[in-house]
Amino acid sequence: MSGAPAPAASPPPSSSSSAGGGASVAPPGPAGATVAPAELVDPAAIAPAPKAGLWNVANLLTMTRLVLVPGFVLLLLHDSGDDPAWRSFAWAAFAIAMITDLFDGELARRYGLVTDFGKIADPIADKAIMGAALVGLSALGELPWWVTAVILFRELGITLMRFWVIRHGVIPASRGGKLKTLTQGVAVGMYVLVLTGPLASLRAWLMGAAVVLTVVTGLDYVRQAVVLRRAGLAAERALREAPGTPAGAAPGPGTVAPGASAVSGPAAAQGGGTAGRAAEGAEGGTVAGSAGTEDAGGTGSEGAAGRPGENG
Repeated sequence: MSGAPAPAASPPPSSSSSAGGGASVAPPGPAGATVAPAELVDPAAIAPAPKAGLWNVANLLTMTRLVLVPGFVLLLLHDSGDDPAWRSFAWAAFAIAMITDLFDGELARRYGLVTDFGKIADPIADKAIMGAALVGLSALGELPWWVTAVILFRELGITLMRFWVIRHGVIPASRGGKLKTLTQGVAVGMYVLVLTGPLASLRAWLMGAAVVLTVVTGLDYVRQAVVLRRAGLAAERALREAPGTPAGAAPGPGTVAPGASAVSGPAAAQGGGTAGRAAEGAEGGTVAGSAGTEDAGGTGSEGAAGRPGENG
């Protein structure tokens, strides 16, 4: 019997079955690592975040502000603007519009409700309500036309400039920009009301402060835009000249040139790092990304970057 061949060794258990039958066993991963079976992976953990729809609370607030503009103008100019009661109704419409401006960008960023519609409509709504108030007050003789011209020129110019440099990054709304927005809103609101005596003098001083902040912050945003654009162009040029870069290739927003450090927030807006990265908001802090609150804004985010033009 010693010449009989030894029985064949039984094959090792298949990795595709187990004692329970039908359940797959995790294949071995890299040294010391365990790879989870496919059926144990939560699809929600790897699924992309759902895109915000058009009809969300942030966009509804923006739409409300747009609808309030013609109503505010009618209330302000009713009876040649001489009736204090109708001017009070106009002030209420203006106050509601300004309050919606405070919340729509913040809600969009916090709850991921940033949409393309919000990015475009938010800065338009901001400029529309403020522009309607300034032009209406100047038409009634309440506010000098040169004040209206300075503020509108700055607001429209900075918004266009933000979109001009948006491929290199978003200029975040500064503290001065937020203070300017608050001062403008309070001063214009006081001019909408029929005031006399000390309150009339106070609103004149507030409007003067608003004009100064408007000019100073506007010049600062121009400086930031120039620095940001130069940094972005330098990063693109360095990347094109780097070894191994295909001829004619241009980096997208957020690309870091070789040897550059990735910087986000206000430092990026000053050209200190990544081209195409900066903070939100979004004019409401809001400029990210209003293009913020200045709405890059405001929604933004531009998720987190805010809407261009927000609160700046």
